[in-house]
Amino acid sequence: MTKDKNENLLTIELKDGLVLIELLPKKAPDHVKRIKELAEAGKYDGVAFHRVIDGFMAQTGDIEFGNSKKYSDNRVGTGGSDLPDLKAEFNDGNHEKGTCSMARSNLPDSANSQFFICFDSASFLDNQYTIWGQVIEGMDHVDKIKRGAPGSGAVDDPEVMIKVTVGNAKKKPGKKKPAKKPKKASTKKTD
Repeated sequence: MTKDKNENLLTIELKDGLVLIELLPKKAPDHVKRIKELAEAGKYDGVAFHRVIDGFMAQTGDIEFGNSKKYSDNRVGTGGSDLPDLKAEFNDGNHEKGTCSMARSNLPDSANSQFFICFDSASFLDNQYTIWGQVIEGMDHVDKIKRGAPGSGAVDDPEVMIKVTVGNAKKKPGKKKPAKKPKKASTKKTD
């Protein structure tokens, strides 16, 4: 894999395995830059999937109130990062299974750090939310994320993004160390 391609990948480690996301800088350059910046700074590590609606999406990325170290049940979903909100970059992408898109308030230019991954097609969101990536491996792990309450999607004891890194974090096969040869039994007699 070339370095350029690796820079446009994001790996999210979940309890069930790794999720590899292809970033889409041509469709949403500022949003991709933000996701990479927060991931490289370790800001997404330990952040919960606080809103998970079966058949729809799993939302995460509330750095302020959704980090498992300082999780706030009554405020999660209302926070962001210490960076300014982003101007919308609506594009021609479609919200389908595995689409990664920015969460925001009802104001189009209010996306900050929160995002969601679609479990299924959600075309009613097209051209209203900024699509910045697509899951290319590990969607089966996303599908296993704990669901929230019907309606609100609020999750009790939510799962977290263990580690989020720019690039492909899959371990590359290395050289195997040669197996140690068993020691030969001593032929020396002891009396």
